[in-house]
Amino acid sequence: MTIATEQGPLRRGAVRQGERALAPDLARGIMLLGIVLSNTAFHLWAARRGPSGWQPVDGSWLDHAVQFTMIIVLDLRVYPLFAFLFGYGMMQLYLRQTAAGTDGRAAAKVLRRRSLWLIVIGLTHATLLMAGDIIGFYGVLSLVLGPAFLRRGERALKWWTGIAIALVLLVSAGPALAALLRGELGTFGDLGPEPGFKAYAPDEADWLTAAGIRLETGLFVTFVAASLTLVGGGYVIFLLGFWAARRRVLEEPGNHRTLLRRTAVLGIAVGWLGALPAALAHIGVLHVTDEMQSDSGALMVLRDITGNAAGLGYVAAVALFAHRWTTRRRGRGTTVAVTAVASVGKRSLSCYLAHSLLFAPVLAAWGLGLGEHLSSATMALFALAVWLVTVAGAYALERAGRRGPAEVVLRRLMYGSRRA
Repeated sequence: MTIATEQGPLRRGAVRQGERALAPDLARGIMLLGIVLSNTAFHLWAARRGPSGWQPVDGSWLDHAVQFTMIIVLDLRVYPLFAFLFGYGMMQLYLRQTAAGTDGRAAAKVLRRRSLWLIVIGLTHATLLMAGDIIGFYGVLSLVLGPAFLRRGERALKWWTGIAIALVLLVSAGPALAALLRGELGTFGDLGPEPGFKAYAPDEADWLTAAGIRLETGLFVTFVAASLTLVGGGYVIFLLGFWAARRRVLEEPGNHRTLLRRTAVLGIAVGWLGALPAALAHIGVLHVTDEMQSDSGALMVLRDITGNAAGLGYVAAVALFAHRWTTRRRGRGTTVAVTAVASVGKRSLSCYLAHSLLFAPVLAAWGLGLGEHLSSATMALFALAVWLVTVAGAYALERAGRRGPAEVVLRRLMYGSRRA
């Protein structure tokens, strides 16, 4: 099969069923559970907020336990996992095309088209349902990083990864370190901005007004935040995904067990310990200034930087599980569960959009307004239920041998009408 491009024939279309590895799909399926849980704070629009303006501070002991767990395990920890898998998938697509004989420029053109359509899909999603959309954000990053790094070798990727890490430390940790040396760490931060959930307009009773706010937020996240990420080195996880895909780390986890074990243990340990001070401060066990807990305070900086390590640790742990599962005897119940979660990963775009379709009309003030009455614990249960609905739907599509609807549309936009 060939598809004509300006640079010559594209010698193959989308990935075929038999070419898929378990680890990336399983990681995406688990990642979507983390995303839907971490997004719950957006929708608790009547709750009382703390200095960070993010997680609520009210509720029962069970709510506080959920908030503590979210800060340690999920907040600023799931999206690095998403970035790694996004970069990994981009490089996989590029390598499949070039291995089939496609010219590198033609393969890059397909990825560029994909990035542009992701931006369109992301902004539409943000305007209609979920202002915190990250599809468009990663579309912009991939539009820049793809041409710059896809055709580079492993050595160049390592050098640029080191440069990105230095930028992260300089831009993110530098101001906090300077405040520490001046003895002003306790006052480092900004209590001025309104609570973060306001940018998502879940408390707006009028849908049109809420859509305007969401579009403004979506444009900021997609273009401004992406630009700041490029300047500040936040794309480092992306590059690590490129490098790992060239080494086939997730397709062949058995050949990389030592690397994966070290990454899982160190990454998760660093990530959780880095979030521990903020979690303890949130529930009142650790007493620090409000500035330190603010969205730009020292505790948030620590959470943000160490979140990258946690994201890498999570994907390594999933890869190790996938290797163990495929090389051992397994029961029918476990097989169904793993297959169902991996089915979500194969249809990650469809399931991600379905989350918002099930969340926003039910929870927002312009919809049924249920978010006003839920707490952190009950909202987490609602999020789990939403994820399980997408698991059931994805598994049904898997059994029927069908792709997710969003994947079908995106592939048609990427490859055009497919002719032999």
